Amino acid sequence: MPTLHDVTGPELTAAQLHDILRLRAEVFVVEQKAAYLDVDGHDLRPDTRHLWFEEESGVTAYLRVLLDPDGVRRIGRVVTAAPARGAGLAARLMEAALTTPAEYVLEAQTYVQGFYARYGFVAEGPEYIDEDGIPHIKMRRLPN
Repeated sequence: MPTLHDVTGPELTAAQLHDILRLRAEVFVVEQKAAYLDVDGHDLRPDTRHLWFEEESGVTAYLRVLLDPDGVRRIGRVVTAAPARGAGLAARLMEAALTTPAEYVLEAQTYVQGFYARYGFVAEGPEYIDEDGIPHIKMRRLPN
């Protein structure tokens, strides 16, 4: 059974950050062939929240929540390792991330728009193609 972790940026150990960055690179850079600078300066901020599942094999699913200057929480870097897909880990991470009553936004790859809609996210604006050629759509969830 995977273990859920929920920590802020300064609480991350070097080993945890390494394993998180490795998973993000494996999926976003290698698998999706999107060469971009993933290390963006937000991971170690005190208002960044990291949630992930870990097993003996390492980090199996992850997401982070950033706090925008206007107080909106931004969910991003939602990722599941290929061998762990279909086990419901991303759903469990979303449920854990949304426990704080707040307004949330995210930039969803359009093929998973329905996944985020299950959590009350609504598309906002037209679909767009990001710098790596991947279709995305901005989605928002208002506080309940």
